[in-house]
Amino acid sequence: MLNGKSILITGGTGSFGKKCTEIILKRYKPDRLIILSRDELKQFEMSQVFSEKEHPCLRYFLGDVRDKDRLYRAFDRVDYVIHAAALKQVPAAERNPFEVIKTNILGAENIINAAIDRGVKRVVALSTDKAANPINLYGATKLCSDKLFIAGNSYSGYHGTRFSVVRYGNVVGSRGSVIPFFKEIQKTGRIPITHPDMTRFWITLEQGVDFVLKCLSMTIGGELFVPKIPSMKIVDLARAIAPECTHEIAGIRPGEKIHEVMITEDDARHTLEFDDFFIVEPEFTWWSGESHVSNGGKPVKEGFRYASNTNDRWFSVDDLKKLI
Repeated sequence: MLNGKSILITGGTGSFGKKCTEIILKRYKPDRLIILSRDELKQFEMSQVFSEKEHPCLRYFLGDVRDKDRLYRAFDRVDYVIHAAALKQVPAAERNPFEVIKTNILGAENIINAAIDRGVKRVVALSTDKAANPINLYGATKLCSDKLFIAGNSYSGYHGTRFSVVRYGNVVGSRGSVIPFFKEIQKTGRIPITHPDMTRFWITLEQGVDFVLKCLSMTIGGELFVPKIPSMKIVDLARAIAPECTHEIAGIRPGEKIHEVMITEDDARHTLEFDDFFIVEPEFTWWSGESHVSNGGKPVKEGFRYASNTNDRWFSVDDLKKLI
């Protein structure tokens, strides 16, 4: 469905954006693939890997999601938007709350308005497990962003722009991932562990991109998509990276959970389960998810909760070694 279309990726020079660009260029023949980001150095570095000369469909577009006027220019004749731009470092968000709100919440509003007014067909916004029952500012801003994108379908009206959200857990190899940190600190002989019982959802960049593109193709507008992905224990990750190191309990950082949740008990009341993913349906009077039900979606049980500690899919130490 991407052949001959114009696709724009916000935050396109980030870990997800680069992998998404690689996969789209490898599998499809888009008319235009626009990389929107605010860092000229990262765009220059990315253009050394994915050049406009080698890939004539590529466009590097400097801009910030905070700048509504710039988005109106960038979204000209764009068919699909993948919104990956965000400020996502939890400690930095706690120290700089106004900046995070401007990007993650007001930026989301700008994306929605520009997409509707410019006639974009579909928008998929990336979310995080930290947006479910958030306890830190980053998670709270992403929950707010999720709500804005879902509600964007009501604002779209006759324009027909469809908005949906994809929520998943920690990404292997992304910027800020714990893996490079553990590898760097490995030389000291000690690995700091925040809590011996801590668990996290785990997904690779390629799996994340594949799932986002799948959701882009099947969205009706209003869904919150959640993939079924494995959990892992932080102590197992440390054993996989540095089996020779001792573990040092460092304590839970501010705004951090012991276990992450992607679907809460309250969301379960309007959640459909498929073989490899869930759909949290919107609570709109106009919503009809009949097509999702006919494609195999089944309501989850009352009180269902999709959490990293009660997951039925797990990575062992050997699995993590192979992945790393």
